[in-house]
Amino acid sequence: MSRIGKQPVALPDDVSATISGQTIEVKGPRGTKSFTATDDVTLTVADGVISVTPRGKSKRARQQWGMTRTVIANMVHGARDVFRKDLEIRGVGYRAAIQGNVLKLNLGYSHDVDFTIPDGVTVTAPKQTELVVEGTDKQLVGQVAANIRDWRRPEPYKGKGIRYKDEYIFQKEGKKK
Repeated sequence: MSRIGKQPVALPDDVSATISGQTIEVKGPRGTKSFTATDDVTLTVADGVISVTPRGKSKRARQQWGMTRTVIANMVHGARDVFRKDLEIRGVGYRAAIQGNVLKLNLGYSHDVDFTIPDGVTVTAPKQTELVVEGTDKQLVGQVAANIRDWRRPEPYKGKGIRYKDEYIFQKEGKKK
């Protein structure tokens, strides 16, 4: 049995959920989100709690059970609060600046990197070497942060590049004479 799927999702007072068929819609102060579940699970809302149960004992039904519950829990959290990823830029001359809807990155290339910020996500640069990615969709926030990080991943010798705030980079020892 799925340990995650068994846990019901509690609805806060300012968040409501409605189910029509296999589609669940969650409304809260930060907006409305909807998700269509597969036919392998059953969704129910009762007493301020959303429950997900599998419709069979197949492997696919058990996989969808935990995944669906997690997606719904993230929607409930996103309807009330924001998801946040902090990035830091390390390296001589590496910096970031926001110009309208474009993130301009100087990462040691012969040209500046222009990253267009998608809708539903806000990117701020409190300092030239720090970035904050925020939004109500957990998957979108994580994907945008990963796309920004992919422009210059941290390298293992000096640690230069874009990294998550809490990420640890294992430092390798350089060549010895």
